[in-house]
Amino acid sequence: MAEVDELPRTIALEGASNLRDLGGWPAADGARVRFGEVFRSASLGRLTETDITTLATTRLRSVVDLRGAHEQDRAPARPDALPGVAVHFLPVDPSLGVSLHDIALACGDSAEAAMALMRRAYAAYVLDWSHQYAALFGLLLEETRRPLLFHCTAGKDRTGLGAALLLAALGVEPEAIRADYLASNRLWLGAAEIAALLAPAVADVLLRVHGELLDGAFAAIRAAHGSLDAYLSGPIGLDAARRDRLRAALLT
Repeated sequence: MAEVDELPRTIALEGASNLRDLGGWPAADGARVRFGEVFRSASLGRLTETDITTLATTRLRSVVDLRGAHEQDRAPARPDALPGVAVHFLPVDPSLGVSLHDIALACGDSAEAAMALMRRAYAAYVLDWSHQYAALFGLLLEETRRPLLFHCTAGKDRTGLGAALLLAALGVEPEAIRADYLASNRLWLGAAEIAALLAPAVADVLLRVHGELLDGAFAAIRAAHGSLDAYLSGPIGLDAARRDRLRAALLT
């Protein structure tokens, strides 16, 4: 059994980063999230032949792409990259813009403006785009869709929230949810090529994840729905029976 300080369990690729198994995190009553069922990553648009071979060992059946249409156009996925794997497009694309490029244009050189935009983006992810996360959970509930990998561009914000919601639904301890979320700060390797285009103060906001943004998203959920449980059973569609099914499938 993996120790918490050895998590998350990562998979190294040449053309993508921030890829990890969501297995191993501790839940209630001594349970742990199963390894080999759910993965998260940054964009898979630059996979090499070696990467394709590596990913084949995960036995993936499904990939969920959370990127918006413009992001997909700028970095389209290779249609032949993962033979036999179904790709599902579930764009989480608030009107304020979710790509780092969009937000950088809006905030100039102000770190405060960048953080304010990110707070708004995170609230939009969980409130305005809950139907896409609900669709992700629907896929996870289908045994034939797993193992499943979901990603956005950097695999840190929309993907990070999706992972946090999933782990919360599984009853994973808050400290572990936060640890998985913050791991993007060391696992995402795409920051260097973007940093040169940003003011340093803005880069420090946009190219990292921040605990306060995760906290703000969960606060927005509670403000709008009263509790996380109400949000999960309502917009996310996880009533008691479906939540029990999810836990039976993904906990050991």
